[in-house]
Amino acid sequence: MSTARAQVRSGPFPGPVLETRALAKTYRMGEVEVHALRGVDLSFVEGEFVVLLGPSGSGKSTLLNILGGLDRPTSGQVLYRGKDLTRATDGELTLYRREHVGFVFQFYNVLPSLTARENVALVTEISPHPMSPEEALQLVGLGERMDHFPAQLSGGEQQRVAIARAVAKQPDLLLCDEPTGALDQETGRVVLSALLRVNEELGRTTLIITHNAVIAALGDRVLRFADGRVASETRNRRRARPEELSW
Repeated sequence: MSTARAQVRSGPFPGPVLETRALAKTYRMGEVEVHALRGVDLSFVEGEFVVLLGPSGSGKSTLLNILGGLDRPTSGQVLYRGKDLTRATDGELTLYRREHVGFVFQFYNVLPSLTARENVALVTEISPHPMSPEEALQLVGLGERMDHFPAQLSGGEQQRVAIARAVAKQPDLLLCDEPTGALDQETGRVVLSALLRVNEELGRTTLIITHNAVIAALGDRVLRFADGRVASETRNRRRARPEELSW
């Protein structure tokens, strides 16, 4: 394993990497209040792979945005390694996102004028302890494609560039919102394989939001959301591999 991958930035922490306590989020739309989250209590441990399922409007994306420091809750707490993010300043949240969180979204958001290598380098140039763009792209199986532009890459390859960009800064948390939502089944399996490899080889705590219930078989845990609450929580006795999935 290379020095970049093996580097440990944070000392041992006895509790969860990430925790929520009575987390609530309310949006006002005119005269109507929308309760996106209603008192959610969760914890996530080091290296866990968690799948979040639920219909649109159930609170999954709102939760992910708050966990990633993109939004603030109306009430309750988010603790990152015991530190209360709900008391953080905007500058502190920016630092948290930059150093500790990697995001992967449904749409790849890669810059068309830059090669795969250059897209990943955008992150590594501002990160305090990154792996190299080349290493990140090798990790997701794009070692032979790093000097290709997005127009020369398939949708699945562009999504893997986005994953490489997210993990190159060596975040503690990898937060993925519908990462296979715009992909066909075969390509989706390849992308899921890349995410699992990152989780298993780097030990990154990984959360995946999906509407696709089949993907739940990949997780250590499955959280099902409904009406802003965790409706159920289950653990898989055996984690499936992406090549076993069919949808």
